[in-house]
This record gives sequence, structure tokens and C-alpha cells, in this order.
Amino acid sequence: MFERIFEDLTSSFSAVPLGTASLRLCAAIALGAVIGFERERKEKPAGLRTHMLVAMAACLFVVAGMEISALDFGDVDDKRVDPLRLIEAVTAGVAFLAAGLIFTSGGEVRNVTTGASLWLAGAIGLACGAGQVPLAALATVITVVVLYLLGRIERATGTHPKND
Repeated sequence: MFERIFEDLTSSFSAVPLGTASLRLCAAIALGAVIGFERERKEKPAGLRTHMLVAMAACLFVVAGMEISALDFGDVDDKRVDPLRLIEAVTAGVAFLAAGLIFTSGGEVRNVTTGASLWLAGAIGLACGAGQVPLAALATVITVVVLYLLGRIERATGTHPKND
């Protein structure tokens, strides 16, 4: 009985093997953590866990989309596989979540950078899900440079907003 359950769980990976899917999900969560750590360190409303979960969710949408498109739904002409729809859905969902972080208080807009970093974590997850881990890693490095280095430059020049 357990063999059959194990076989059913592991044989369902037809488009992306289990090991590859695991690696992509772990890469997404690790890269999301890098950005989330920077936001967490600055005590922003969306920090480490939020960025990790958004990146992994976006990755999962891509991997699941690849798996679903490999299922037999009839003739090839009957199937409509459009990876851009996955990107649009993740982008819209994360943008909605990020927009909830941004608010105005006392005439000041707050948390725009955190909202943008959350949106970027979604894009990094999409890249991981598509197997573009090096691209996602490069985007993560650039993001951390922008958040950390430019934040320091802004503080040094006095142009840094109080509520980054």
C-alpha cells in the first residue's frame, strides 16, 4: 500500500523531475530569503518569511503550470499552454499583495521599496521555476546591492527617505 502511494506521489512529475523541482523551489526560497533578510533587518512589514514565501509560491506556479501542461487533455490543438498567463497571474497577485503594504500616513507614502522588493521576489521565483536559477541569482545580487549600497549612499548624502 505504501509503495503504491509513494509511486503515485513520485511518478506524477512528468515535465519537471522531482529532484529538479525540489532544487528550483529551494533556490527560490533561498534567493527570496536574501532579499527578505535585508528588509527584515530594516524592520519592514514584509520581511524574511514573506519574501521567501512569495518567491517559492511564484516558483511553484511555474513548475505546477509545466506539470499541468504535460497532462493529457486531448489533442494538441485542444490544449492552450501559455506561459505568459502564469507570469501575468503571479505578477498581478504579488502586485496586489505589495500594494497592501504601501500606505500613506501624514502625507508621506511608506513602504514603496518593500512593496517593490516583494514584487521582485515574485519575479525571482518565476525565474527559478522556469529553470533560470542563474538569472534569478543575478537579479538577487543586484537587488541587494540596490537596497543596501544605494541606501547607504542616500543616507550619506541626506537624500534617504525616512521610511524606505
